Amino acid sequence: MNLLGTVEGTVVAAAPLILAAMGGWASERSGVINIALEGKMLMGCVFTVLAAAASGNALVGIACGAGVAILFALAHWSLTQKFRVDQIVSGMAANAIAFGAADTVSKRFLDPGLTSFPSLPLPVYWVSALLLPALIWLFSNRTKPGLHLVATGESPDKARQMGLSPVRIRFGALIFTGICCGLSGAMLSTNIQGYANDMTAGRGFIALAALIVGGWRPLPTLAACLMVGLLQQLRIEMMGSPVFGVEIPGWVWLSLPYLVTVIALAGFLGKNRTPSGLGKP
Repeated sequence: MNLLGTVEGTVVAAAPLILAAMGGWASERSGVINIALEGKMLMGCVFTVLAAAASGNALVGIACGAGVAILFALAHWSLTQKFRVDQIVSGMAANAIAFGAADTVSKRFLDPGLTSFPSLPLPVYWVSALLLPALIWLFSNRTKPGLHLVATGESPDKARQMGLSPVRIRFGALIFTGICCGLSGAMLSTNIQGYANDMTAGRGFIALAALIVGGWRPLPTLAACLMVGLLQQLRIEMMGSPVFGVEIPGWVWLSLPYLVTVIALAGFLGKNRTPSGLGKP
């Protein structure tokens, strides 16, 4: 096993999770339950490829992918904050629409023979993902807007008494969620230089689980995402190799990251303190 290769592979696998989880942090710490990270990531994937290939410009592709993810995030904000739709139901609807839209757009507008498109170097995404949790920690603990966001997520009623507007704060938080999910989707597309159906493969849900395991805190969430990334890299390196003389079936390696995530989620869900205002208007 090559240690350097393992570390690099861990970062590569974890980076999309980190970006999506940080987007989930902004939404949920402001008090909005967001199970639609997966759908927004998928929108980022398909529209980044479509716009970059059509324009010949990587930044246009990323802006388009992030823009569509932001639109989905703002739809979730409008439904939950203006029309008081149940936040779980709104998230499920966003995912369902995103899955159908991505499939339709890819089949109708993407060239089946597309093998590459203009994109940023992958290390740009890796560095951004690794730095973002630290920046969010500083934002939430050392700046007035960050403290206001956290206060809103803890108690929207008390935030209103302080003269804050939870609706406005959540508007900004959901825009950030869309940006992060769009960038996460753009990175996944860049990894394979194209688009494939269901290419997010549950990563949005894993990112949300990592956020919960991390106790809705950016740095522990980073650690949880890196652990999942390590498991995914070990799956690649160890699949087909005997462990202590025992041949492990391929399906065990394929399901390992998901199984460990579920087990960790079951163990931490009751121990980590959920933001008190999560899901409250």
